[in-house]
Amino acid sequence: MCFRICSVGEIIGELTLFTNEPKYLLTAKVIEDGEVAVIKKDYLEEQLLLNPTLTFEYMQWLSNHARRTQTKFRDLILHGKKGALYSTLIRMCNSYGIRLKNGSILIDLPLKNQDLANFCGTTRESVNRMLNSLKQNGVISVSKGKITIHDLDYLKKEVQCDNCPVEICRIE
Repeated sequence: MCFRICSVGEIIGELTLFTNEPKYLLTAKVIEDGEVAVIKKDYLEEQLLLNPTLTFEYMQWLSNHARRTQTKFRDLILHGKKGALYSTLIRMCNSYGIRLKNGSILIDLPLKNQDLANFCGTTRESVNRMLNSLKQNGVISVSKGKITIHDLDYLKKEVQCDNCPVEICRIE
């Protein structure tokens, strides 16, 4: 299962701070060229103890990260596979969407159905069926691996979207 896509300025490996003998529970995969900076755990912990501004900013980031994670799990648990896919598409619009002249939203990220299945905690076959249904109903279209959302309101209505702030309703 894929929990998030990180981009410029994101923090990864943060769950091991202030723990003895940390074990990483997750893995990371690079999907495009980028750079990673490493901050030693002991140094970051020391700076968080000494620098109140840094600590406050880190706590804000961690709180937003936890809220994003909670809402993803909520959508999966309360709305099942369909809700997980629909909320993933909504989050993709907020993270990578480009509004087109006709009002549709192009998710400017090539996605395979397996990628979406990983985000939703379901099978590729289930995602295929749900995407085909959305295509047949004119809610989405797919071209060159990129999804265009034509009826975002339909997806939001189906998952009883709370219209969370964009900083919470994101993939990252």
